[in-house]
Amino acid sequence: MTTATALSSGAPLATGGATVEFRSLRREFGATTALDGLDLTVEPGELLALLGPSGCGKTTALRILAGFETHDAGEVLVDGEDITRIPAHKRDAGMVFQSYSLFPHLTALDNVAFGMRMRGIAKSERRGRAQELLELVGLPQRAGHYPHQMSGGQQQRVALARALALKPRVLLLDEPLSALDAKVRLSLREEIRRLQQELGITTLFVTHDQEEALSMADRVAVLRAGRLEQCSTPSELYARPATAFVAEFVGTMSRIPCERSGDGVEVLGRRHEVDGTVPADGALDVLVRPENVGLRPCQQSGAAADGRALVVSASFLGGVTRLTVRLSDGTEVKADLPTEEAAGLPIGGAAEITLPQRPVLVDRRLATA
Repeated sequence: MTTATALSSGAPLATGGATVEFRSLRREFGATTALDGLDLTVEPGELLALLGPSGCGKTTALRILAGFETHDAGEVLVDGEDITRIPAHKRDAGMVFQSYSLFPHLTALDNVAFGMRMRGIAKSERRGRAQELLELVGLPQRAGHYPHQMSGGQQQRVALARALALKPRVLLLDEPLSALDAKVRLSLREEIRRLQQELGITTLFVTHDQEEALSMADRVAVLRAGRLEQCSTPSELYARPATAFVAEFVGTMSRIPCERSGDGVEVLGRRHEVDGTVPADGALDVLVRPENVGLRPCQQSGAAADGRALVVSASFLGGVTRLTVRLSDGTEVKADLPTEEAAGLPIGGAAEITLPQRPVLVDRRLATA
């Protein structure tokens, strides 16, 4: 694939990363609050993923930045300038949607060149630029093809090239990979990340797919009900979630009942310090990831004691096997073990469960039906 960071004419593909700021942003749709005082800054040249469940406000934030929605309160700034009164077509933002939104009657080359044509750029210049952009996304041979003659992944590459054609300061990606199959999605997310890093363009990527967010982004902002729960690097978000919601939304978590013990908690017969605070009242759970759960075989006769469990299922994941064990109170806990080690813990066998001796995240116990 041909890569480039500048046109042959010397004009840069991107004008440099801009700083984007959402300040106390609020948006309501009737009785529904889509954004409830969002405060978030995207650094120049950063790829920031907006992650959260449906209805959390992530797409609303993106559309407000693009100029397709208005906000009820707060500010949106790009490089320190409030862009509220600037119309969408003058905001220097390129956008790629979940649906490819290509013109079916135009070739790939003409789709990429369309925005430049609307700006009055000379035909020879826009066609040359469009061709170089198609080379950048690995599709120079598809320049004369119409959308129906291309695969979904190829169409999304054309849409990406079109978004870059006007040298935007900010690139906005709204679930751009969700309509693609798994193999194409993996390839294209790597390609988008490569291009974003080469161009140094500030990028906001909306997704509900945690794997996409963690693998592509410099930082991930997790939203819930219009509010920012946490914004951190992928590794920090996974290893040190700020809230129980983040912990359970990003990756797999098991809940294990625990009891207060001074300023810590006792779980599985052992005392642990707490990462954060202990809720003042109510029953408590410790939240733990599968890779942090230790298991070893033990005698069936002790399966009801603290730290003893029954192996109820196993899922082969290659070098790792995920075991599910059931505690005496019915709580099920997932543990990821090397596959060879997991072979010594057959379904129906008894296991002793341990947690690492480090602070644990604690939350109020969920209500049961």
